[in-house]
Amino acid sequence: MNGPGRPKLASLSDFQFGAVATEMIEDVLLHLAQQNEQAVQEAAGRMGSFRETRIVEFVFLLSEQWCLEKSVSYQAVEILERFMVKQAENICRQATTQLREKTEPQNWRALKEQLFDKFILRLVSCVQLASKLSFHYKIISNITVLNFLQALGYIHTKEELLESELDVLKSLNFQINLPTPLAYVEMLLEVLGYNGCSVPATWLHATCLTLLDLVYLLHEPVYESLLRASIENSTPSQLQGEKFVSVKEDFMLLAVGIIAASAFIQKHECWSQVVGHLQSITGIALESIAAFSYAILTHSVGANTPGRQQSVPSHLAARALRATASSNM
Repeated sequence: MNGPGRPKLASLSDFQFGAVATEMIEDVLLHLAQQNEQAVQEAAGRMGSFRETRIVEFVFLLSEQWCLEKSVSYQAVEILERFMVKQAENICRQATTQLREKTEPQNWRALKEQLFDKFILRLVSCVQLASKLSFHYKIISNITVLNFLQALGYIHTKEELLESELDVLKSLNFQINLPTPLAYVEMLLEVLGYNGCSVPATWLHATCLTLLDLVYLLHEPVYESLLRASIENSTPSQLQGEKFVSVKEDFMLLAVGIIAASAFIQKHECWSQVVGHLQSITGIALESIAAFSYAILTHSVGANTPGRQQSVPSHLAARALRATASSNM
């Protein structure tokens, strides 16, 4: 993939911590916390519906094929998620209006087929838009995108490609520079380094990326296990699932869970110290951090997780998650 004159994907070893002034770190962390709080409060019933495993895997593989940084793949998933949610909301809104005004209903099957037919085009447009935010627009040219689509059997023109990007931009009011869990993870790692954490941030960073990929790919199973733990019931109701959406949109909670799980993998004897630092930085309960890291580790390494070592009793973890969900609703 690295042809002549083509930039190579940045190595993880090139990532540096400790190069940013503490004042800037404090400002950015505060800004991220405010963004996260707003996202949690605005979480709607259909949020997360398009973070489906096959979709995420497609975006990840495409980003890898085009030699994009990890941040681009996460941002592309978030742009696509919000765009598709908007599309679904628009269809529901049209249906409600037609029922109220008793007008001739549209052919919903045709609308569904139209969404389906354009989905790959929309997905690729989201990746291309995310890449432009990271200054990779010279790598992913329109020709590259059109050739890729043609290889999949989708024939489009440059005009259709530009129209697709514009549709995504307009639907999201041109607000596509969306926060991703990676931004929260990396900022918290930066703060941990300044706080004297015994596990180097550079050690944790690569493991965090791997686990973040895992959570994106296993989004539904990971959060289903969290939901079951929070209600202490293996069969949550639809209403309980809908109320738990705010937890799914809490990127700060996800970030601390990812870092805690990474710390356990890298240096499990320092796990409690890392979790303590994370609690001090974010204000998230120790039990909630432990519960999330337990869920992540259960779906990755399996045995010998913090929960199995009984660092935090399961009933306390469940109580903490219930409190987190309640405070977000």
